[in-house]
Amino acid sequence: MWWIYALLSAFFAALTAILAKIGIKGIDTNLATAIRTVVILLLAWAIVFFRNDHHGIASLTKQNWTFLLLSGLATGLSWIFYFKALQLGKVSQVAPVDKASVAIAILLSVVFLGEPLTVKTALAVLLIIGGTLILIF
Repeated sequence: MWWIYALLSAFFAALTAILAKIGIKGIDTNLATAIRTVVILLLAWAIVFFRNDHHGIASLTKQNWTFLLLSGLATGLSWIFYFKALQLGKVSQVAPVDKASVAIAILLSVVFLGEPLTVKTALAVLLIIGGTLILIF
């Protein structure tokens, strides 16, 4: 079931790139990021309240808060740089280079989470990095 959600994520990420490229035309990318963030904030909290998941806030640990806040900061920085890159470059270049995050995430999961690096996964990482370098240069 996870792969269905992953494919939906990929589809909406692709759609995001197209819609963002059109939406940032002629405006500051930081303003665009702020507007996008408000929409995401409202959507996320609407889902939490609709599903009655807001009661889980009380059970969050200090570790949960720390790493969720750090993840939020990383997400915000990613969006700021992504929108700036979209404004300056073509979607067909920026979006695939942004997806080099997949290879980086795999490598970081090996280092920090102790996940195994199989031959198949290592090959995929090399192909992603190779494709990214081809797009950049």
